[in-house]
Amino acid sequence: MRRTAPETVEVGGIRLAFTTVGPPTGEPVVLLHALGESATDWDTVAADLATHERRVYALDLRGHGRSDRPKEYSLELMRTDVLGFLDARGLTAVDLIGHSLGGIVAHLLAQHSPHRVRRLILEDVPAPRPREPHVPPRPPGPLDFDWDMVLAVREQLDTPDPAWLDGLAGITARTLVVSGGPDSPMPPDAVAELAHRIPGARHVTIPAGHLIHRTAPDEFIDTVIGFLDGALDEDPVQ
Repeated sequence: MRRTAPETVEVGGIRLAFTTVGPPTGEPVVLLHALGESATDWDTVAADLATHERRVYALDLRGHGRSDRPKEYSLELMRTDVLGFLDARGLTAVDLIGHSLGGIVAHLLAQHSPHRVRRLILEDVPAPRPREPHVPPRPPGPLDFDWDMVLAVREQLDTPDPAWLDGLAGITARTLVVSGGPDSPMPPDAVAELAHRIPGARHVTIPAGHLIHRTAPDEFIDTVIGFLDGALDEDPVQ
């Protein structure tokens, strides 16, 4: 099933780009990409979800891809952007899937507006704890994202608001946390802590590194569909 050409919607004074695939009557699923990526990173996942009667929306977060680069960046603003997108598209409640940075935006949204998220899938997302600051060098040449956005967001990732960690306990969405295992730069114990802090969350490991949906797409999709359809064992993590 083919995705639509990129569309845009104005939210809070900026344009957000997105693509859509799947039957219009399908259950809505929203995909949020990692730092430096864009909606196209989800093309395979979106197409597979669409064959399971899902209406899939993949966003370019602010500062990424075809979305605006407003020079004002924070994870909270990205969360507000996604909520504005849901409002603009008339989506009352959705299934929300986020990878890495997109997963942080996703769980912040689920904390802030729990009634908007039915099911939450977090791909290789650690618990928001302080870490050793590191500023990477800017890659050469033109970028598909705003480097100022990277610097602003990395500062928040290095010193996250303590309320983010405490707020995980307020998530009411049925949640699946997927870890990439020992080959991922995200420490497995930090991903496990995220799962433990979300009430009733499931935690599974697909040992494929950080880019699980790219490295092991079939296993990732099977796990996601099994969770969304309720076929996975629903016992929470221990």
